[in-house]
Amino acid sequence: MLKADVVETVAKEAHLTKKAAREAVDSTLENIIGALRKGEKVVLSGFGTFVIRGRKARAGRNPKTGQTIQLPSMNTIGFIASKGIKKTVRK
Repeated sequence: MLKADVVETVAKEAHLTKKAAREAVDSTLENIIGALRKGEKVVLSGFGTFVIRGRKARAGRNPKTGQTIQLPSMNTIGFIASKGIKKTVRK
């Protein structure tokens, strides 16, 4: 499912124009990104939780040359699905 599909579905189910639905979806995603940028976790009840996870610096390899390189520490985004979503997908 693409973002355009989500916008179309929101427009139909919420009885909105596609423009209004696109603005709602964009605003929601921007707010999630903004909270993650601040280091906050985002909890969407019944859906899941977005969290920031730290990754330690480590040695890696350049796949082209095989040379060992040092990869810096960085933050990554993690998602923990809710129990309800997990149950639905497993069936």
